[in-house]
Amino acid sequence: MEFFYSIDDDRRTEIKIKRSTFVSSLRYVDNISDAKEFISYIASEHKMATHNCWAYIVGDKGDISHSSDNGEPSGTAGKPMLNTLQAHNMTNISAVVTRYYGGVKLGVRGLIDAYSQSILSAIEVKPLRKIVKVRKYIVDLPYSFNETLIYNLNNLQAKITDTRYSDKVSHDVEADEAIWHSVEALLNEYQSSGRLKFIR
Repeated sequence: MEFFYSIDDDRRTEIKIKRSTFVSSLRYVDNISDAKEFISYIASEHKMATHNCWAYIVGDKGDISHSSDNGEPSGTAGKPMLNTLQAHNMTNISAVVTRYYGGVKLGVRGLIDAYSQSILSAIEVKPLRKIVKVRKYIVDLPYSFNETLIYNLNNLQAKITDTRYSDKVSHDVEADEAIWHSVEALLNEYQSSGRLKFIR
């Protein structure tokens, strides 16, 4: 199964290359609108910068992406930024690299390397977070069947995140996409035999 990655908190790094300063800003986003809002926010924060180049990727499979060179030569900024994010299997990420020109031209190859390196410096601040889709279930069952259910859920590596006790036991259960089918098959089997009830 192919996993995708993102970040938890905003990241910002700064590097200098031949007197130009490159400030890389990253943020976790849920959709295109959030990605564009972050890009606008960084651009307004750095109004005096020479360029605010950007790239974003969204979607469960990282299937929606866009980038901009923002005045740098075509293909020297936004695309290298996007390529670096994609090389790390990232999604739900918005990135802006702000450049303050230092008076020395870098050339096409130099720009590509600079924007790639700037994004990489922010990615490498700390480990990325694996994005795992989960399904949640509420399971109601009698006390007499509780130990059996817990044992079997543990074997499948499903997580019980909360439990309530009354005249019955009620569990909140989470399962990630790698085990959905197995967990649902187990719960369906037990529900069919009248041992518990569950909703998803």
